[in-house]
Amino acid sequence: MTAPTPDELLDLALTTAREAGDLIVRLRSEGVEVAGTKSSPIDIVTEADRASEVLVLDRLLGARPDDGIVGEEGSERAGTSGVIWIVDPIDGTVNYLYGLPHFAVSIAAEVDGEVVAGVVLAPVLGLEYAATPGGGATCNGEPVRPRPAVPLAERLVGTGFSYEQPARTRQAGYLARMLPRIRDIRRLGSCALDICAVAAGHLDAYVEEGAHIWDHAAAGLVVAEAGGTLEVTRSPGGKRLLICAPDDGFAEFREVVADAGFVEGEGPNEAPGAGE
Repeated sequence: MTAPTPDELLDLALTTAREAGDLIVRLRSEGVEVAGTKSSPIDIVTEADRASEVLVLDRLLGARPDDGIVGEEGSERAGTSGVIWIVDPIDGTVNYLYGLPHFAVSIAAEVDGEVVAGVVLAPVLGLEYAATPGGGATCNGEPVRPRPAVPLAERLVGTGFSYEQPARTRQAGYLARMLPRIRDIRRLGSCALDICAVAAGHLDAYVEEGAHIWDHAAAGLVVAEAGGTLEVTRSPGGKRLLICAPDDGFAEFREVVADAGFVEGEGPNEAPGAGE
């Protein structure tokens, strides 16, 4: 199979995400059924998550049968083409369950370890974020840029919480130390959309402990192409830690994140609970 261009992969991701978005909106109108749990009793998966992932994989592999897959709901396939699709069929499942609009389909294409196409589509909000390397980032076809850096005390910061209780308790401490130094905190419920919100200037920064690759693969390319930085590091609990902000304000925000205790080996000692 001929090596695809990033634009070709992006077109396939967009077409697929739109169809998946239509599916999950329709399924929600028929009633949401919790199908099971994952890391804890409050970390749910719905039948719609599974149906969306089945549809996405069917469309991607139908078009490119030799590609690999990494999906949140357990789909994994090595592939032989060099292209790996990283899929979150519903990012923001709890919002989806409760009838809140802040959820999205996230699809990224990775080649040789680099994400070369990314789509984050929020069907109820009517938002389609997309990016390719060097091609810029867009929302609904229009270029997006982060908000210019403002003093830390004026920065609105998004975050997310683990569904594992020991980690949640630890994260509350981090945020309690951070909150006096910033404008405010927002917990909107979709990592992918919140990172895109930094890209589009609706948030000044984002930090989350415990996110997975499918939560940020597509959104990370969007924010990078818009003019932001997404660092993936480790927390004192041994979990993946995301730190995101506009390029011109990233270093200052990262320092606050470290001072609050989020970063392994930096800031206050949060050794209890390490290695969860």
